[in-house]
Amino acid sequence: MNRAGNLSVWVGALALCLGATGCLPEEPRVQRYGMVIGVRPDKIEEYKRLHAAVWPEIISKLREVNVRNYSIYLAEVERGKWYLFGYLEYTGSDFKADMARMAADPKTHEWWKLTDPCQEPVPTRKEGEKWAAIEEVFHME
Repeated sequence: MNRAGNLSVWVGALALCLGATGCLPEEPRVQRYGMVIGVRPDKIEEYKRLHAAVWPEIISKLREVNVRNYSIYLAEVERGKWYLFGYLEYTGSDFKADMARMAADPKTHEWWKLTDPCQEPVPTRKEGEKWAAIEEVFHME
């Protein structure tokens, strides 16, 4: 078969593949999460220092539990009242189970022993939340 014949075989196979489900890998479904927590003003520099050098095991665990594009922002919302705003994308199929796996990780517990004293949960958080979930009202791809 010549090059033109090979090309048409590949084009035909690709067309069949594109029409079939499961032929090409699917893009992971992305769920976006926003959250907020207070931060103690006297602990801001410590919190920044910790996050400037996050332990590789923490990053690895976050990836393992399908978290990507995780960011934390700091803002003084009222004079003297500081808050952390977190954003992450989740690409797994069971957020609750993945977060439980992360929470069960011993290295994550070590990390939280350092970061928790810096934080002040907001009074309006739901029961069981440390960081309060915040509602997405706009997203642009």
